[in-house]
Amino acid sequence: MTAVAPIVQLAGLRLDRGGRTVLEGIDLVVPRGSITAVLGPSGSGKSTLLAALTGELAPAAGTVEVLGAPLPRSQRALLERRKGIGVLLQGNGLLTDLTAAENIALPLRAHTRLPPPVIRRLVGMKLHAVGLRTAADLYPRELSGGMARRVALARALALDPPLMLYDEPLTGLDPIAAGVIMSLIARLNASLGLTSLIVSHHVRETLPVADRALVIANGRIVFSGTPDALQASPDPLLRQFLRGEPDGPIAFDAAARTEAA
Repeated sequence: MTAVAPIVQLAGLRLDRGGRTVLEGIDLVVPRGSITAVLGPSGSGKSTLLAALTGELAPAAGTVEVLGAPLPRSQRALLERRKGIGVLLQGNGLLTDLTAAENIALPLRAHTRLPPPVIRRLVGMKLHAVGLRTAADLYPRELSGGMARRVALARALALDPPLMLYDEPLTGLDPIAAGVIMSLIARLNASLGLTSLIVSHHVRETLPVADRALVIANGRIVFSGTPDALQASPDPLLRQFLRGEPDGPIAFDAAARTEAA
């Protein structure tokens, strides 16, 4: 039987931005069907890593394989590959002059030739999947923060991508809305057979739904393993991050951080 390739595989990856190296020596294998939490302090390069996975940022060194093959170099082929990658942005990215249903329909109208009745049915199914079927005709300004995040999630799922990337999905949400989003991510990952990478600095909310955890700090991966192993680690750097301590191996120097992650 032929082995199934990992959905994401990085080897010797170095990522540069603004003339400086943000991440270096990154080796990562993400199994299909898993939920991987990518944790780390702000500015550590977590969002830069996501940019490499979507092809937005080309590696300075090393290789990036997504969906079983290296990311293509041509723009047309890269856009085709991106159809298999759903991305939930920090700011939702909803168009304010379109309803929730119209926002979710955008990818379907742009990338398929499906007739309008089929698109309407698919949009209804996506809204139902995130528990917002009755919000189809509401505009973004009429949605709460948690509702807007779920509409953005439904839009990210519109083309049924096998890989989902979540960039700080809990930003700006109250504790209840954050709990709803994390529960929804876990349920959708299981029911739809997805693979998910969750970039976050919300450790307490993210680790319970994750199968695997990475911690990025000081330009490298400083931990890779299970959430239980992370929480049990005696490593001073990891203890500082998990406990939110201001002093330790992770320096707090806001002026030196030019990449928000």
